[in-house]
Amino acid sequence: MRDAVIVEAVRTPVGKRNGGLAGIHPTDLSAHVLESLVTRAGLDPVLVDDVVWGCVSQVGEQTYDIARNAVLAAGWPESVPGTTVDRQCGSSQQAVHFAAAGLVAGHYDVVVAGGVESMSRVPMGSSTQGQSPLGERYLERYDGISPNQGVGAELIAEKWGLSRTQLDEFALRSHERAAAAQGEGRFAAQIAPVQTPDGLVELDEGIRRGGTVEGLAGLKTPFKADGVISAGNASQISDGSAALLMMTAEKAQELGMTPIARVHSVALAGDDPVKMLTAPIPATKKVLQRSGLRLDEIGVFEINEAFASVPLAWLAEIGADDKAMNPLGGAIALGHPLGGSGARIMTTMLHHMRDNGIRYGLQSMCEGGGQANATVLELL
Repeated sequence: MRDAVIVEAVRTPVGKRNGGLAGIHPTDLSAHVLESLVTRAGLDPVLVDDVVWGCVSQVGEQTYDIARNAVLAAGWPESVPGTTVDRQCGSSQQAVHFAAAGLVAGHYDVVVAGGVESMSRVPMGSSTQGQSPLGERYLERYDGISPNQGVGAELIAEKWGLSRTQLDEFALRSHERAAAAQGEGRFAAQIAPVQTPDGLVELDEGIRRGGTVEGLAGLKTPFKADGVISAGNASQISDGSAALLMMTAEKAQELGMTPIARVHSVALAGDDPVKMLTAPIPATKKVLQRSGLRLDEIGVFEINEAFASVPLAWLAEIGADDKAMNPLGGAIALGHPLGGSGARIMTTMLHHMRDNGIRYGLQSMCEGGGQANATVLELL
């Protein structure tokens, strides 16, 4: 039976908005991780059957199939194709799902999955150019309500009874965990530093140290006058890219490569598009049922910190061990380069699993339109 294994995973540092990576074209940022991936693996890129690449704002510098552009920018053979995926924030996690499905189906023997977003250069929302993508029938169904992620995060906090203090404490925990991981060098092996005209960028730029609940409490709540969601307990606008090299176990053996993990199970879920950010809950339940694994068999969970209310609501519903969720911090501290986040999170989880001998890891992300991907990896 054909399977899908991951033999290498690498990411750029995550740059702050207008930070160290802002001067790098997203095609070049993507090319950098593609180059780093095959160099680390010792793979001739001519063997790659496809590059499946996530990107959300497919406009301007990120349009015209950035996957193919990145392949060519990386100097790979012209025979290597690429395709670009949009499942909103889960785009590069979906790229992994498509890559795994292609391997199992026999469409691929070797494939790269990943993604990119340069939010400094292509701001969020650029692709709509002031026009609504929804249409009259959509708006009729939802009483004229246009989805807004921040408003959705507020609705989640209200439904699950999450206070401003709880959200701010969670945000501080994210920064504390990420700062500890960075200080201990736990990200070093997964990061491919980026040389820029202004110097080498080798560390995630969004991590803050020494914050306080009192300090975060003073920030405005832009989505609701008396709300609980602020810039301090939401993910950061960021630049970054990540990639995973995938193949069948048979192909890995043929090439003399040692797989790190296999894609054990995947699932998708849809939920209320107005609340928008709750689908990781049903997606997690679905992937656990599909995998045949118990919750206590999962050693690490990565639940994207789009807003603090999202993982906290997920914890309340799923009942997972808080210490096992986002143990190295999440998007509140590390940043959220939309189309690259799924692959960034998976790269971080994969390295954490290998470093700590964790057999099973589960990742899920909330996505625009009220969707979520969920993936279980098994360490080999």
